[in-house]
Amino acid sequence: MPLVVVYDANVLYPSTLRDVLIRVGLARLVRPKWTEQILDEMFRNLHANRPDLDPARLDRTRQLMNDVIRDVSVTDYEHLIEQIELPDPDDRHVLAAAIRSDAQLIVTKNLRDFPDAALSPWDVEVQHPDDFLTDLHDGHPGVLAEIVTAIARAWATDATAEDVLDRLAVDAPAQPPSCDRPVGITPQHRSPHHSRIEAARSDALHVRVLSMSASGG
Repeated sequence: MPLVVVYDANVLYPSTLRDVLIRVGLARLVRPKWTEQILDEMFRNLHANRPDLDPARLDRTRQLMNDVIRDVSVTDYEHLIEQIELPDPDDRHVLAAAIRSDAQLIVTKNLRDFPDAALSPWDVEVQHPDDFLTDLHDGHPGVLAEIVTAIARAWATDATAEDVLDRLAVDAPAQPPSCDRPVGITPQHRSPHHSRIEAARSDALHVRVLSMSASGG
């Protein structure tokens, strides 16, 4: 069974990282989860930081995100929030969603906000997106490379996998433990910041719209 994973708002905010995280779900490498509250935070920040983006296109992107992956949205988790203790109380809804959906993992850039001591009673772990994608590549060599190539094709005729990896290096900079691990995309794509990537070709139209309709990075 694929791992059930809750994506925090900060990993869904950058457009390229968001595209990759959705595609690994379409490829059934994991079962992604989020909540309307997580999306509220993500799109609120996009509206605030990118006023140049068309609100109608952002609304369309949000709809597509909820439509493209079956049962992605977690509900009825709110009653769990008061039972949770985290350094930042505003993050409790993310762990509550993980508990409610029986997720094994939360993917977030804010590791300090989800200490192991607070997560372990709920059998939930936390991972930085760089380490998350590294582990997926280790378990499914070849799949992430196709995902990167598919994203490059969706960008423009002259975009390359290298361009996508460069963008990911900004969206999800490598953590020190994993930044020197080889990715294995192609020999020329093995620099430390060239994180892991590859391929869900199903629902290509929906994912193309997702990657092009909201450039949040």
